[in-house]
Amino acid sequence: MSDPSAELTTIDGTPTLRFMCRFAHPRERVWRAISDPEQMKAWFPAAVQTDLRPGAPMRFVFDDEAPVEDTWDGEVLEVDPPKVFMFRWNRDVLRFELIADGDGCRLVFTHALGDGPTGRLGAARTAAGWDGCLTSLAAALDDRAEGEDPRAGWLARAEAYAEKFGLARGSAEPGAGPESDVLLRFSRDLVWRPADTIWAILVEDHPLRVGALPPARATNPAIEPGPVTAFDPPRLLEYEVSVDGQPAGRARWEIIADPRLGTRVEFTHTLPHRLAAHRAGLLAAWQVHIELFFAATQGEIRCPWPEQRVTELTATYS
Repeated sequence: MSDPSAELTTIDGTPTLRFMCRFAHPRERVWRAISDPEQMKAWFPAAVQTDLRPGAPMRFVFDDEAPVEDTWDGEVLEVDPPKVFMFRWNRDVLRFELIADGDGCRLVFTHALGDGPTGRLGAARTAAGWDGCLTSLAAALDDRAEGEDPRAGWLARAEAYAEKFGLARGSAEPGAGPESDVLLRFSRDLVWRPADTIWAILVEDHPLRVGALPPARATNPAIEPGPVTAFDPPRLLEYEVSVDGQPAGRARWEIIADPRLGTRVEFTHTLPHRLAAHRAGLLAAWQVHIELFFAATQGEIRCPWPEQRVTELTATYS
């Protein structure tokens, strides 16, 4: 199979992942593998229950280890053997198209992500997951008894896609007036980890109290942390910030758990206008911080602080 590396596009306002890969097998064989629920067990992330006809309901059943609800619903939308199989999965739409190519065929697979901008946040994790699934599909078609674990290398792929799709980057939102504060904002998908688990990683064993210093993992070397101003486990942590000894607004971590879309962090730093010269450096530092936090939520603690990456990112925000 050729490299299935995904692209993220927008089609009719919907963020859509697009994969292209080639199999050294005729369309008929690949068609059975991508449309027969029994054969789909070898590579698809859920067990599928359906009839192969337009309008047929679909049921997706996950095993006990899956970090999502045990069943999701869908509907068959198009069946054109051995060319096109399209269906709705929860709020998303998946379309598989097979194109004859010599003695093999090419697969064009698109995954339209429902729920707009929030759904787009999960594009990196979804693309990384499909890479693993398509590798398992290739192994099944090649009659390899044991393909590579589709979860192997998932974190590195998800991080690479977040970088490629621009999902790791933050924004600077100016206020209404010329002297207004600037809001530095990051939204980062944290997959399906429970909010309590994410919160425990953020605060560790640090006792929280308004007026006390925040936990170390919620801060980074680019800022001087001040007193906690608000907290609401496992959802909210806010504290005052200084930069170069000057008051520099507040940093706010919000953990949002959505049963349909997974868990995400919404991070903001309200930066006073007088410190606008620090904007690029702070955006870079917070991006690196949140990248390290994402890795920590997936079980990988990275030290020391990557100052060189902060420097490189600062140039891209300037």
